[in-house]
Amino acid sequence: MVLKVIDHPFAFDMKNICTAFFPYEKIKNDGEEDIVVITERKNDTLIADAAVFEKTLRKTHIIKENEDVALAMSVLLYNTLSELLGMKSAWGVLYGVRPAKLMHRFTEDMGEQSARKYFTDKFLVSPDKADLTIEVMKHENKVISLSQKDSFSLYVSIPFCPTRCSYCSFVSHSIERTKKLIAPYVELLCSELKETGRIAKELGLRLETVYFGGGTPTTLDADSLTRIFSTISESFDLSRLREYTVEAGRPDTVTREKLTALKNAGVTRISINPQSFNDKVLEAIGRKHTCGQTLEAFYLARECGFDNINMDFIAGLPTDSLSSFENSIDTAVSLGTESVTVHTLALKTAAYLVTREKTFDLTDRLTATAMVDYSNKTLSENHYYPYYMYKQSKSIANLENVGWCRKGRECLYNVYMMDETHSVFAAGAGAVTRLKDQKTGQIRRIYNYKYPYEYIDHFDEMISRKNGILNFYNEYK
Repeated sequence: MVLKVIDHPFAFDMKNICTAFFPYEKIKNDGEEDIVVITERKNDTLIADAAVFEKTLRKTHIIKENEDVALAMSVLLYNTLSELLGMKSAWGVLYGVRPAKLMHRFTEDMGEQSARKYFTDKFLVSPDKADLTIEVMKHENKVISLSQKDSFSLYVSIPFCPTRCSYCSFVSHSIERTKKLIAPYVELLCSELKETGRIAKELGLRLETVYFGGGTPTTLDADSLTRIFSTISESFDLSRLREYTVEAGRPDTVTREKLTALKNAGVTRISINPQSFNDKVLEAIGRKHTCGQTLEAFYLARECGFDNINMDFIAGLPTDSLSSFENSIDTAVSLGTESVTVHTLALKTAAYLVTREKTFDLTDRLTATAMVDYSNKTLSENHYYPYYMYKQSKSIANLENVGWCRKGRECLYNVYMMDETHSVFAAGAGAVTRLKDQKTGQIRRIYNYKYPYEYIDHFDEMISRKNGILNFYNEYK
């Protein structure tokens, strides 16, 4: 699609509004396309012109005194596209990643009732989503209050998976293609963890949470996992650790030997992620495990003593139906899993084919919305509450991702990451260290090399970047 921005500085906002309605389109600023949006300011008049195949609509707005012009332009474009396409977004013009963090700021400034009204009246957020945001904010704040000025978390990246899922946008690689990289990767990862631990001890910081992500960390064998766990215990002070999470996301990677290694290392929380309890859906997205294997992995984890297990599901997966998705949520609840994370499918741009029929067909959006609504209702009725939330660009129907949990079973790391509460030291390929200045709120990032082969080939250069942590804290102090 083409987006033209004329005589106003709100191109970023306009692009995000367009993405909410056309999540899989590559947005260009010129050319011949079937979808063309033009936004313009002429003196005190804002103009939004949209042409979607043969349908066109033009709306204008006269700027009022002291009006937020960026917001007015966003609302004008939203209303134009909403009327033209016959659809609305429950999140209105709000496109930020962290709605709860924004709600927290507004609540501090104007009080909860006024903040909620601002969300619904100004941002056009639905009352249900505004209420969800407030509930998430309150639960997040309880977790955030545990963090101290000298707190930090540790993220460990294991960027390998048994196979690559069709929807995946993470830095993860099929084990079949990268098996030869695993041994050198683990060797260097342990070296990076030692250096990171040395820096944390020199700075006298307090480690709150450890989180293994990926990829699928349990793609590694038990010996490799144990080696990494041992390096962490030797390199970091774990005496005040509140949480130790490992994503055992793919059920086909879960074995008793690996679970025993996790348990012996002090891991307190794991994820076993079905994404769906429908074998045909799993096949369609490139997963090689079955629903039966998910159940086996779950029961095995219980046998090994894990009493804090998360399951992930995705609303809007290819070939999935509302009844199938409902069964997936119901199954997780019946198992008694301590937390359930419900994502909305977000696809890469290249995955979408533009046709008039698809553009105006609301089926996928309505189905995904019904799936999310069902999960919210069912989990709430079964004594789960929403403790963290984020929004992702290019999600179906511009919907959210929400973590639900039973009482006291929040993933602390997820909250700290989403709120940017404190520094997160990260190790491994694709990992990003985020440093938080507690006085100013400033965030500084230190990037590791993205792919495992780059990580291995340029390891010395990457390790030298760790000095940036010391430099940051010396400036901060």
